Amino acid sequence: MTSRPPDIPARTVVRVVTIVVLAVIALYLVYLLRKPIGWVLTATFIAVALSAPVNKLNRHMRRGFAVAIVYLAVIFIPVGLTALVVPPLVTQGTDLAEDLPNYANDVQDYVNKNERLRELDDKYDLTGQLQKQADQLPAKIGDAAKVLSDIGLGLVNSVFALVNILILSIFIVSGGRGWTDAALKLRPEAERERMRRILDHTASAVGGYVQGALTIALIAGVQAFIVMELLGVPFAAPLAVVAGLASLIPLIGATAAAILIGLVTLFNDFPTDTIIWAIWAVIYQQLENNIIQPQIQRRTVQVQPIVVLVAVLFGSTLLGVLGAIVAIPLAASIQIIAREWWSWRQELKAAALLDPNKPLPPPDEGGGGSVVLPSTG
Repeated sequence: MTSRPPDIPARTVVRVVTIVVLAVIALYLVYLLRKPIGWVLTATFIAVALSAPVNKLNRHMRRGFAVAIVYLAVIFIPVGLTALVVPPLVTQGTDLAEDLPNYANDVQDYVNKNERLRELDDKYDLTGQLQKQADQLPAKIGDAAKVLSDIGLGLVNSVFALVNILILSIFIVSGGRGWTDAALKLRPEAERERMRRILDHTASAVGGYVQGALTIALIAGVQAFIVMELLGVPFAAPLAVVAGLASLIPLIGATAAAILIGLVTLFNDFPTDTIIWAIWAVIYQQLENNIIQPQIQRRTVQVQPIVVLVAVLFGSTLLGVLGAIVAIPLAASIQIIAREWWSWRQELKAAALLDPNKPLPPPDEGGGGSVVLPSTG
């Protein structure tokens, strides 16, 4: 005789269906609002990163003046770098397009002097195709202008998004600790000290990450400038700025900048400069990815080098460039939360040993912070 399964109350069915429907609606709203939500998260990240210099200036002046000085620096530094980089690249790029037929003739002369290259050229007509494309390039400058105009429209949209993000971050920074204090008041008093410590350490980790990233960018730009100066590569300063900014993107930034500089070396002293630069770029990229970045982030964010490498690899695989950028501060935040949770568990165990008859309190009834952890910032 088989037993009859118990009847499920109608109230339970309605409750489960309601929860599922509300969850689906919530996910759909998040999907519809993904762009502004992304802006808010980005603004929060920027606000946390800039809170350290704002707080330092706030010790000597009103907070409004401190916020204005920091954000003016954030705006004018990229504008100045753009003014330094773009005009020389545009001018030299135009000159390069006009002089490319002469470069093609030089390549053809070089091929004719080399027996092996001459055999390949006779077989595949490489120099003929190169000369043909070089002759057509000046006429395509107008098409390039149209492409640049399309890129400019995209930049306008990006600037609009950036302005909104900066305004949001200014409001967040201007509020100071008021935002976190208001949020902490919603939690039980026993949890507030520990949660405040988590937020403070997380903010220090994000600020340390930004500091480390800027240090890596400075190292990348300086080394690129020194090597290009030794090789005699033209407009080394603007290209060094590009190399430094590109290094802010983990894993692929140094490669992209190295390829751009390698293309410039083709027209300086080919093939000597190109070979030297390629060898050095490969060596430096390995140094940056495996030694410089992990060691700097270990000191500024206080995350172990192996964790830095794994976090960047996982983040870039899941979310691309954005994932690679936020992976390190996210790993630091997870490490901070895990350490605080472990500290809370140890406190509960210690309390149970002192009073065996007292049951362990749930997380929301205990865990008042009495253990002060070393700063992660």
